[in-house]
Amino acid sequence: MKQVLEFEKPIVNLKEKIAELKKFTSESDIDLSEEITTLEKRLATLEDDIYGNLKPWQRVQMARHQERPTTLDYIAELFTDFVEFHGDRSFGDDEAIVSGIAFYRDTPVTIVGHQRGKNTKENLRRNFGMPHPEGYRKALRHMKQAEKFNRPIITFIDTKGADPGKESEERGQSEAIARNLMEMAGLSVPIICIVIGEGGSGGALALGVGDRIHMLENSTYSVISPEGAAALLWKDSSLAQKAAETMKITAPDLYDLGVIDEIIAEPKGGAHRNIKEQAVNINKVLEESLNELINVKADVLLEKRWEKYKQIGDYMEL
Repeated sequence: MKQVLEFEKPIVNLKEKIAELKKFTSESDIDLSEEITTLEKRLATLEDDIYGNLKPWQRVQMARHQERPTTLDYIAELFTDFVEFHGDRSFGDDEAIVSGIAFYRDTPVTIVGHQRGKNTKENLRRNFGMPHPEGYRKALRHMKQAEKFNRPIITFIDTKGADPGKESEERGQSEAIARNLMEMAGLSVPIICIVIGEGGSGGALALGVGDRIHMLENSTYSVISPEGAAALLWKDSSLAQKAAETMKITAPDLYDLGVIDEIIAEPKGGAHRNIKEQAVNINKVLEESLNELINVKADVLLEKRWEKYKQIGDYMEL
């Protein structure tokens, strides 16, 4: 059974009514085509009104949708000959991070992304897309390999955050995230980052230092979840909706703030409604970004990356 969000229920109810009328028409001699056409026009208007004016909390819900396409879904649509690598050569393999090499058209690339599940069993296997430190070390190992062989790096970001458990802290979670931030800032190959769902805290930032940062229209990117912010600000996580309204975590907000470079449009109703259309939209932005970066000399690339991050936010040099 497909997940229906609360604000989508009027759309679903109207679709069910249209389906009932069509069925009744096909099973009887009564022609209801005029009524059906009227309802279909009303449906189109309703969808435009709801999906065209989503509030921040509604975008959070869309980003968390259980059927939202994952990194592996997009790999299958956008790349060929993908070979997945495993392990960090230190502790083990973390299935919350997917990493490997593939061809984008005729260009060999390295792909790294968060991977969550779409059901309970898969989510347990993937730790709900929350990486352990070995996941970030696996990602860094393959990004350093990409630099060695001069392959562009493409990251897909989709996590509530890094795993907060005791074992992860004992194995150096903070250090693993910090090292990724430092190393990615200095990699001499193009890095393109795409937020496809939730971009939560340091768990997202550890794959988010790039030359181009793009976000799907209904994804989010923030230092903390709305629930976490509400718990800190008002001691009540149930005020998450209020927090989302003030945090500026949606793609339009972050584009206006200069944090991201481009918003990638989603099909009406979200990426999960039509993954092939969504892949086409991502492909267009990905191709443009690679064409802009692929032939830039390493020293120029690093200088532009540094300038990019210097321009985010307001600060004063002493």
